[in-house]
Amino acid sequence: MPAELQSVSHDHTMVLTINDPQTRNALGPDIYAAGVEALNGAERNRDIRSVIITGANGMFSAGGNLNRLQARRQESAEEQARGVNALHGWIDTIRNFPKPVIAAVEGAAAGAGFSLALACDFIVASREATFIMAYSRVGLSPDGGGTWSLANALPRQLAMEILMGADKVDVQRLHTLGVINRVTQPGQALDDALAFAALLDQRAPNALASIKELVGDARSNSLHAHLDQERDHFVKNLSHTNAGEGITAFFEKRPARYQ
Repeated sequence: MPAELQSVSHDHTMVLTINDPQTRNALGPDIYAAGVEALNGAERNRDIRSVIITGANGMFSAGGNLNRLQARRQESAEEQARGVNALHGWIDTIRNFPKPVIAAVEGAAAGAGFSLALACDFIVASREATFIMAYSRVGLSPDGGGTWSLANALPRQLAMEILMGADKVDVQRLHTLGVINRVTQPGQALDDALAFAALLDQRAPNALASIKELVGDARSNSLHAHLDQERDHFVKNLSHTNAGEGITAFFEKRPARYQ
């Protein structure tokens, strides 16, 4: 059975499931292309307010397919770069997608699978999930934005330990460090991610899009530039229909009905 990225909608949430049991949900070009296509469609679909990325059969993703990588050693550097760029196109799409993206992790998130989870806005993980940047074990350096995500999330020494040491990182440790948002019972990561997504789906979509953009730009902005950007988003959102609905709902002590 070929690798596929399955898509199912739950109310206002799209669930994308990596399914390739033969390779423990390894990532490859077909998955990257399907991921970009799915997110582009979800961005245009006003009924979709959040996305969850997960893996089938109790496994998030084993990362790169080593058999494929061994074969790619015979390719030119240009061909090899195109393969990495395909993964990076999906990572970049997730980061720039204007709606919340949640990783629901059971089993292993290894290598590029770990990078994929880190690219999401939130991580919900089973307490028995495993996270590992195993690249240095096979003589490789990371891809998928893993070094960027960990360097921005953690002190330098911790990021270096995870990336160079290439050992499994305990879920509870990552939760304590703030990398994982919620730890669940085994088999409950998707259900808990859906519950979290349902909460986010009740928020104003335009406000969430602004927050995601502002957080994404914060580290590269000076404070002065970022204050200007915050002002512009605030004014834009204050003029939006959803601000009128939200403020009115607050005074009327009822749930807001955002568009």
